Amino acid sequence: MTSAKSRNDNLYGRQSALACQAIIILGRSFAVQAVVAIVMKGVGRMTGSTFLKHFFLAFTLSLAIIAFTFFRSHIPDVRSYLQSTSRNMSASTSSSLKLPKTQVEWRQALDDLPSTPDNIPAFFFGHGSPMLAMPEGGGGGFASVLKHAGSKGPLANFLRDFGPALLEKYKPKGIVVFSAHWETYGERLVTDYGEENPLLMDYYGFQPELYQLQFKSRGDSRISQRIVKAFQEAGQLARTTTKLEARGEDGRGFSGPGLDHGVFVPFRLMFGEQFLDIPIVQVSFDGSLDPAKNWAVGQAVEALRREGLLILSGGLTVHNLRDFSCFSEDSARPTYKAFDEAVVKAAAVEDHDARKKALVALTSHEGFRLAHPREDHFVPLYVAGGAGGEGAARVVAAIYGSPTIAFGL
Repeated sequence: MTSAKSRNDNLYGRQSALACQAIIILGRSFAVQAVVAIVMKGVGRMTGSTFLKHFFLAFTLSLAIIAFTFFRSHIPDVRSYLQSTSRNMSASTSSSLKLPKTQVEWRQALDDLPSTPDNIPAFFFGHGSPMLAMPEGGGGGFASVLKHAGSKGPLANFLRDFGPALLEKYKPKGIVVFSAHWETYGERLVTDYGEENPLLMDYYGFQPELYQLQFKSRGDSRISQRIVKAFQEAGQLARTTTKLEARGEDGRGFSGPGLDHGVFVPFRLMFGEQFLDIPIVQVSFDGSLDPAKNWAVGQAVEALRREGLLILSGGLTVHNLRDFSCFSEDSARPTYKAFDEAVVKAAAVEDHDARKKALVALTSHEGFRLAHPREDHFVPLYVAGGAGGEGAARVVAAIYGSPTIAFGL
């Protein structure tokens, strides 16, 4: 491998040789023109002013030859330099963007969040899958995936830290949650389940134990009505839905109401299996999956953050059920990892307008469609972004496929 010093020495050598060539060319050109001028002057064919003009032309022509020779010889070096500078700047940006990936780092990131109960940030978070509740040894042929996404993996460990930190910092009066597993068209539905929220186990093919999971929580009609009003004030249709109205298919063999697994599975880790102190209300997002429409869904409830309500929007940055290797950082293809990295980098952009543009542009990323054959798990990111208003954003945990991002700081 050639050292940097050797490369610089070679470049300086080429530049020195080129300078000598330029001087020789200049000398030759100038000498030729001078001889012509002197001869012409000597035979009376040139006046004094013309003589000076001829000398000036010779000098200018020589400089032009030098410039042409210089750029013709140095174009490859200039191009190489620009490319190298671009790579170095990119590497510098990447290295300067310190992302919290370990427990020590994400705990510090949680501690660094401002304690603002009167202006609670909105969060996009990785809601995981039923594997978060899967007993050890129950992954069958998915040991690598279970290691990353199971009950002992980094996401599970983060969620156990995330929930208590939210309660301590913000002391919310209620939790408004969006999940990748509840979308409606044209109208937002808002749960109003009263004293106990039922569970919708909307997953299939798992062990019997995973259909016996418990998460006891409650709703609050007043908060549900406030959410509906917020949507109506934003010009969007919304209504409440009760336990009497089914909202989806349950893996136990019936259609019913309830908080889906994108809510109760992570919430069990965040808040415990019984959590009655603070009401939980779930809201559907826009089934068009359009980034702008779902950003507007978030914007509609943005003011609730200043009324003591914590807004959480759950999804995943990588979700391809056709390729289970995508769910583990150890087995995922480079394209998945590149897209996941692009998401957290876009979220870390400081300027609000530039950040929104970068987040929306992710749908054009070369890895987007591979990571999301259908983007239902991705658009909750836009809901959280809209709910954050004009505030700053911060990556709280850069766990592969399941990052957590705070908006509205």
